[in-house]
Order: sequence, then C-alpha cells, then structure tokens
Amino acid sequence: MFNLLEQPLIRYQFHNKSTEASLPEVYVALLADKVEAFPALRPHQRHAWHAFLVQLGAMALHRAGLDEPPTDEEEWHRVIRALTANDYPEDEPWQLVVGDVTKPAFMQPPASAAGKQAEYKSQVDTPDELDMLVTSKNHDLKSAVAMTPSADDWLFSLVTLQTMEGFGGAGNYGISRMNGGLGSRPTFTLSPSTRVGAHVRRDMTTLLQRRPGLLEDYLMACQGIGLLWTVAWDGTAPEALSFAELEPLYIEVCRRIRLLHDSNGRIYALRASSKAARIESKASNGLTGDPWTLVDKRDKKGHKSLTLPAGGFTYKRITDYLNSADWGLPILFAPTSAEGHSLVARAMVRGQGKTEGYHERIIPLRPGVVGGAMLRRNNAGRGLDVIAKERVDDLGKVQRILSHAIQVFIARGDSGKVSPEHRNLARPWLNRLDEAIDADFFEDLQDEVEAEQSRGNGKEVRDDWRREKVFPMARNFLSDAEDSLPCPAIYRYRARVNAESLFEGRLRSPNG
Repeated sequence: MFNLLEQPLIRYQFHNKSTEASLPEVYVALLADKVEAFPALRPHQRHAWHAFLVQLGAMALHRAGLDEPPTDEEEWHRVIRALTANDYPEDEPWQLVVGDVTKPAFMQPPASAAGKQAEYKSQVDTPDELDMLVTSKNHDLKSAVAMTPSADDWLFSLVTLQTMEGFGGAGNYGISRMNGGLGSRPTFTLSPSTRVGAHVRRDMTTLLQRRPGLLEDYLMACQGIGLLWTVAWDGTAPEALSFAELEPLYIEVCRRIRLLHDSNGRIYALRASSKAARIESKASNGLTGDPWTLVDKRDKKGHKSLTLPAGGFTYKRITDYLNSADWGLPILFAPTSAEGHSLVARAMVRGQGKTEGYHERIIPLRPGVVGGAMLRRNNAGRGLDVIAKERVDDLGKVQRILSHAIQVFIARGDSGKVSPEHRNLARPWLNRLDEAIDADFFEDLQDEVEAEQSRGNGKEVRDDWRREKVFPMARNFLSDAEDSLPCPAIYRYRARVNAESLFEGRLRSPNG
C-alpha cells in the first residue's frame, strides 16, 4: 500500500496551486522547474529530502546508462523501478506500508524471519514523533502534534530519520555520514538558484560526472549496495556492512522501523532497537564521500567530516571554511558553467540528549564573483576567500579596540586597572557588533570582490566600508556600553573621555 512509484502521495506547490504526485512525477516537475515548495517538508528536513532525490536520481541514471535525466514520468518510473524490480516485482521497497516484516518497505529494512516481528515493540503514532528532533521537554517545538498526517508527512520523517539521525542511546545508532553520534550531516554547497528543481538537476548531473572519482577515493563498489533498506537487517553486529560493499551514492538507513496501518487506514510506526550500527563506520570519522560535507583537516590524528558547532554558519565560520587549508571543500562546492549561484549552508547541531538548533544560511552570489577563479582557492588574483579573510581580520582589530575601550570605561577611565572581569563585561557589545556586521557581510564583500576584479580598486571599496559602516557601528556600541554599564557619577566623565580617546586613537594608530 501507499506505492510511491504509482500513487500521488507527495504534495508540491506551484503558482499557489497544490498538486499530489508520485515520485516519478515529482522528478518530472522538478526538472521542469514547476516545484516551488513541498508543503509537508519541515525546514530541518530540506537537506535530507534534497540529498535523497539527488542520490536516488543519480544512482538510477547511472544504472540505466543515461547521461541526462529524462523528462517524462514513464521513463523515470522505469529507471527507478529498475533498481529493485528483479528482486521485488511487487515494488515492496517503494511502498510505505508492507505487512510482511521479511520484505522491505520504503526506508524500512526487512527482518530475516517472520518471528522478528515481536522485536518491534515501541509504537509511534505521529510522524513528528518519529522524526530526529529531540523535543521531549516541549519548550520550543512541540512533540507528537501531527495528529492528522498525510502520507508525505511520514515519508519526509522517514527519510530524515534514516539519513540524518545520530546516536540516540543504547540500541539507537546513527548514520555513517557524520563524525560521531553527536555530529552533523551538513550541507555546504552551491546552488544555481533558490529554486528546488534547479538545485536537484545541478547536483544530480554533477554527481553523475564525479562518480568515478568517488569510487577511486573511497574504495567503494561500482555495483555495490545502493538502497540499504532492501537488505535484511536484524540489528546484530555481524550484519554491519563495510564500505567495500556499498556503492558511492548509497542511501542508508540507521534504524529498524516498520510502518503499519489500522483498520481505518491510519498509519503508525513500530520501532526496534539494534545492537550495532548498520554500517561499520567508526574508523571513517564520517568521511564517506558525502558530496555536500566539508572535511575537517585540523586534527593531526586524521581528517574527519565537519561537525557544526553551536552558533551556526556565522560570517567568520563561513570565511574560515572558504579560506583555510584546515577545511576540504565538498565536491559539489564548485561552480558550473553558465548559471547563477547561491551558497547554501544547512546543518542540525546536536547536543547530549537535546537539539542545539537548526541552522540554515543562503547567500546569493553575483555572476562576477562566481565567474573566473574568484571562488577557487590559491587563484592567481585576490579571490573572494582571500578578501573575506582580510575583512574578518579588520573586524577582529576593531573588536579588540572596542573591547579595550569598554574595559577602560568600566575601570573608571584608568587603563592600568583593567581586569579579566572587565573583558567579560565587554563581550556582549562585541557580539552585537558581530551580529550587525554579519547581516550584510557577504553583500558588502562582493562589492569589493567585483571592484578588485573589474577595476583593481578594491582597496577604495574596503576603506569606504570601514569608514562608513564598521567604525560608526563600533562607535555606537561604545556609546551604548557607556550608557548601560555601571560607573560612579564622579568618574563617569573621565571614564567616557578616556575610553573614547583610546578608541579613536587606536583606530588611527599604525596598528589600527
């Protein structure tokens, strides 16, 4: 029941009209740029669904020997079904509900014997309860509230759980495509536009071209297992798959789940635990060839995939990812010809028994910035990465000067009495300056990149940015700190004058 290849179970919107479509029809609509949104898709599920569509599409096209994605629904139906038709002529791997536990269902691995059905004991009544978000305390996002779900609500929760989840305690292991159970499976990539279909097409066709490189770099199997939910799994350690058994674009499952329905047709889920992870990946540190994930090269013991820290994709962090040799850019972070681009960064940050937050940032990039070598490291000129690093260094100097001035004010104008406690009291105003700069950092940055590229006068643009934006902001925050922080009235005038004199003097000094 609920066959994704045959039935219109997935809702999408185009021109304010909602349409229900099968999975092949969704591909056709995406490639025709007729999808504006998936109404049931929650923000944190976007990358999971995008990655699923791209990996499945590229895998199906490769197995069918096609270089370009088809544009009609029948051909998409054929190439997707061909991945499983020989073993499952009844399309069980594409059905949301399959009553026989020894057969696969969509994103639900089968058991080795019918008796294993008894191991599925924990019932889940709503798709948001099945999802990977930890919402047990109901503080921000409430749990188990999707009481009247549609089939695609379950679909998106399944895809997200099985391809993005981390360690959830004993018997609940996470995916292979992250560094550790509390890691992230982030995306840091380029998209030709904010349109869903254009991004899927671009990534799918690019992965078809880059597939041989993934095979060579990660020693996977050319005809290996691609859809892990088609392989029987009882949750035992001997069943753990090695990377040598997998195909480069494999779509994994990390939990033992079965969807069922009651006499009224209402879907619910049953969960079972496992004694080991589905893929033996501990030694890989998340390096699986995931085409959207940055590689962290900072640890001398070995490289690993990015685990996004709390705070998300700040301008400083993105600049570091672009510029530093400490980070390896994903294979999909490469401009392709004749298209506009946006930088897309998404990740869920995990904590011990909690969710630290979902972070998403989309930065439109101008054609002049993407073109040529401006997004490539070590290019002959001064590209976006180098100029961004220089601007971050400039801002770091301004923040240190602002911090020093605020500390002097707190010390009643006596620079000799500044203490570490004063530094901590100044921190909120430095954070506020960071937030104010962050809002337009990459837009302002591209002004300088274009000026440097076209006229060679990027320095003038930088000077204007500092003089007209950064310095006035810093002055305003210094004034706000002086109005907010405690200082005895008898010392306040001296404290203010000395703090502002230090601030202006250091800005104009040789090291300012």
